[in-house]
Amino acid sequence: MSKNIFSNFRGNLFGGITAGIVALPLALAFGVQSGLGPDAGLYGAIFIGFFASLFGGTNTQISGPTAPMTAVSMVVIAGIIAGHNGSVEEALPYILLVFLLAGLMQILLGITGVGKYIKYIPYPVVSGFMTAIGVIILVTQILPVLGYYTQDDNDYISTFTPQAEEVLLDKILKDEAGEGILVLEDFKETVNRAGNITETEISKEATTLAKAETSGVYGAIKALPRAIMNISWLEFILASLTILIIYGFKKITTKIPSTLVALLVVSGGAYFLKLDYRPIDQIPGGFPIPNLGMFTAFEFGQISPYIFTALTLAFLGAIDSLLTSVVADNMTKTKHNPNKELMGQGIGNSVAAIFGGIPGAGATIRTVVNINSGGTTKLSGMIAALLLLVILLALGPVASQIPAAVLAGILITVGIGVMDYRGLKAIPKMQKAEVTIMMVVLLLSVFWNLVYAVGIGLVLASIIFMKKIGDLTAGQSKVVPLKNADELTLSWSDELNFPERLKEEVFIKRLEGPLFFGYTSDFQKLALEIPDTATHVIIRMGKSPYIDQSGLYAMEEVLMNISKKGIITMFEDLQPQPRVMMEKIDIIPDLVAKELIFSDFKEAMKYARDNIKNVV
Repeated sequence: MSKNIFSNFRGNLFGGITAGIVALPLALAFGVQSGLGPDAGLYGAIFIGFFASLFGGTNTQISGPTAPMTAVSMVVIAGIIAGHNGSVEEALPYILLVFLLAGLMQILLGITGVGKYIKYIPYPVVSGFMTAIGVIILVTQILPVLGYYTQDDNDYISTFTPQAEEVLLDKILKDEAGEGILVLEDFKETVNRAGNITETEISKEATTLAKAETSGVYGAIKALPRAIMNISWLEFILASLTILIIYGFKKITTKIPSTLVALLVVSGGAYFLKLDYRPIDQIPGGFPIPNLGMFTAFEFGQISPYIFTALTLAFLGAIDSLLTSVVADNMTKTKHNPNKELMGQGIGNSVAAIFGGIPGAGATIRTVVNINSGGTTKLSGMIAALLLLVILLALGPVASQIPAAVLAGILITVGIGVMDYRGLKAIPKMQKAEVTIMMVVLLLSVFWNLVYAVGIGLVLASIIFMKKIGDLTAGQSKVVPLKNADELTLSWSDELNFPERLKEEVFIKRLEGPLFFGYTSDFQKLALEIPDTATHVIIRMGKSPYIDQSGLYAMEEVLMNISKKGIITMFEDLQPQPRVMMEKIDIIPDLVAKELIFSDFKEAMKYARDNIKNVV
């Protein structure tokens, strides 16, 4: 585990420090968005970042709270708090227990080798989900950007007073009734207690009910008219300045994280000018303390409704992390260990939950920053986490003075950035079935439930895929005579006379069957298989009658990587459906010219022979 971890110490030091600086504002912002406060975001970034790096299978990955994980966590937190009369203190042990379960499930996924099956999630499902995450973040941050906080709106809170009295009375009745039977003396005591409910208790309960009413996408939309009428121009200006600096500073330089610049400039300006802004919640000083209440107050009935949600968090974190691992592999020309990575993420999330942190995953932007700054081993991720711990211990009170509007502005840019614009732009060119899957996942995630939306999307994708493959198989079986299937590793019959001299310069890739979401991961390895001596690649498509959106983007990525190496790509026997799909997103002719599409292998070989010098 520690082999070569301390090599390239200087590069890892700079990479870790830079990644930690980038992670700071995001950790605070995700903590606030989750509903547990900025300290929960910092705790998550510290413990997940350290332990996922230490035990994970991707050397350069930086882990911590991410937008998708925070969005799902927000739903979990809101649901459990609602089930505990709006009390965060009462609900916290159960919330953290769900997060702990998610971490343990990730460890189990890694041990059982399930990581390799993550690749079977089709692109439209991922695209719809990621865009939904962006929409949820944008909508839920409208109120803080406008400076509207429910707990400050006394007129709105007063409308919940009757309901608050009913809730408190109902709670007293349940406490006194026990098994549901009230004797006379208990009834008198209940009446006395009901009569002694204070205005403070009623006001607190009404505030809790009002906050619950304005939470989530529906709540934000319903509260928008009130927010506009009660807009705080100071908060709006602070949030707007944050957004402008984040986007504007990137045009000056990308060497310094624009998010950090915006955080320091706007927060510092607001503080030193003594503006009357709303700060974020207090960040407690000192080392994080384990929250053991999840074990002492454990009740299975309290968390059983959230077991499926914990599993969803585990899978979502796995997908998020492994996608980032692929990005890291492409940048560093290395190969991650997916199952070890899942175990590392699970350990990190489990430890973070014990210390009160929100769950997270591999973070793409932070990982890219780490690599570009010189990080090459696990030490860089551990240094990033330790830097955040130092900031927590030394600057906790200072960080507590950050305006809430600044973090709202940061989250707005995160919401804009996390949406899948490539998928949205491709909608007019995508097949109707895949557009349907994407939109179903998007709409259900935003307006109903993130967890169920993904499940429904997967079921739809599976059904549609099986129908398409069934139709293609049935159609082909009517017109194509049966032949003995060639092994993938063996040459096809028309390649038997392949000139020996050409083998060094012409690489042949044979596709058998559809290029769909379950095969894209293996197909993307194509660029790594091509020998350094190759000048031409022939992709034989005669036995690949269908390509879906996931396969299409995998093909685009592979061809771009081949093109960067100066290698010429040719298609042989390209089938109608894949050709139409590739023409729609300009793979043809941008990456493979039309004159490089051949009807048979003989023509492709003639072109290669004519264009390769010094070959007899």
